[in-house]
Amino acid sequence: MTTTSPSGSTLEEARAFLDAHPEIEAFDIVLTDANGVGRGKIIRRHELLGLYDGGRHLPISILGLDIVGEDVHETGLIWDSGDGDLRAWPIPGTLVPLHGTNPPRGQVLMSMYLLDGAPMSSDPRHALARQVEAFAARGLKPAGAFELEFFLLANDRDAEGRVQPARAVLDGRASGKTEVYSVDHLHGMEPLFSDIYAGAAVQKIPAETVISEYAPGQYELTLKYRTDVMRAADNLVMLKRLVRMAARRHGVTACFMAKPIERYAGSGMHFHVSLPDASGNNIFADPAAGQWASPLLHALAGLTATMAESMLVFAPHANSWRRFVSQSYAPVAPTWGVNNRSVALRVPAGDARNRRIEHRPSGVDANPYLVAATVLAGIAKGLDEQLDPGPETTGNGYEASTAARASMPSDWRSAIEAAKASVFLKSALGGEMHRTFTAIKAAEYLRVARTVSELDYHLYLHEV
Repeated sequence: MTTTSPSGSTLEEARAFLDAHPEIEAFDIVLTDANGVGRGKIIRRHELLGLYDGGRHLPISILGLDIVGEDVHETGLIWDSGDGDLRAWPIPGTLVPLHGTNPPRGQVLMSMYLLDGAPMSSDPRHALARQVEAFAARGLKPAGAFELEFFLLANDRDAEGRVQPARAVLDGRASGKTEVYSVDHLHGMEPLFSDIYAGAAVQKIPAETVISEYAPGQYELTLKYRTDVMRAADNLVMLKRLVRMAARRHGVTACFMAKPIERYAGSGMHFHVSLPDASGNNIFADPAAGQWASPLLHALAGLTATMAESMLVFAPHANSWRRFVSQSYAPVAPTWGVNNRSVALRVPAGDARNRRIEHRPSGVDANPYLVAATVLAGIAKGLDEQLDPGPETTGNGYEASTAARASMPSDWRSAIEAAKASVFLKSALGGEMHRTFTAIKAAEYLRVARTVSELDYHLYLHEV
């Protein structure tokens, strides 16, 4: 059994943090599961050095849970192994204070390892680490950032039992309008966003622009582009926890469902990615004015070629599939284009030296580690096979060819079957992570399929 941290965490980091923050009494230790749910414990201050010195035993089953925290035996992570303990270790650089907690508390992200120190392959963070290491062997270091879209909802439902946008926390003003890009509308949530920015600052999360998005109660926070794509994914995980916590303190609910309100646009998690080489030169950069770099085109081709079989990663839940509606700013076909928000893969306008791909299929309910791992694997496939992405989509991408649309799964069940059969996705995530993820999704599908909903009663109770 290893007693040296395989994650690279050190006792010095923990000691320095405790010295700098004598007020902190406890710590959330958070392991991200296949669904992106943070699971772990709250430990007391005196336990932190022990965590950094020897890790923390956690049951292997913690990585085999469904969205509501129940065991999925088909993962092989429950009784097949006797639900034994593995060892979680802190992730360097994620030990931070939690703003506004009383009594003061801190947080550290964790990653799971076998007792001998080898990565536990059903931990989604390790799936991304594998892809980052593969690009390092090519002399490339993926850079990127995620965008976070979400709803702020009232804690109570409307008269018909439906969720509704939160009232402004500043003065209680209600709005049911789509106030997209309205700066004045943002003022009503100023106290909440001020707390989010304060929390981001102490956690060193590079949160930047906030906008009012394309639905009542919907907002977007952007994150600064990071030269380390692993840190970009960590930032997204931390920011979601921060937004949820701050919203709760202000008496509203932060909602990260992909499609919480049927008549409005859903929430995406767009992922921006580029490939700097060892000298920091972006291999996606235009070689000359008006020319696309070959690696950029190959990368786009790899992503379009693998999108259909990867959609379960990008849309992992039953609700995810309600987001894919024509004209809703969610892509419905494996298309690419320049400065075009109706396609799945957008090449943004801007400085040609900083050329990047904006990957748009993922909902905000997706796991950022698995999304980034799958996207990087698709890019690698395009580079290795020198694939051709075909012609750019111009104009309305929702009018893509019937063949392009037909190549995509039409629903959650089709996506599960495509993912289970995908040799590419198994390679992208690793065999154990692929088995764990697809088994969890299949179990969740059965839970939804056997549930008799209110819609069933509305449609059929008195009619059939």
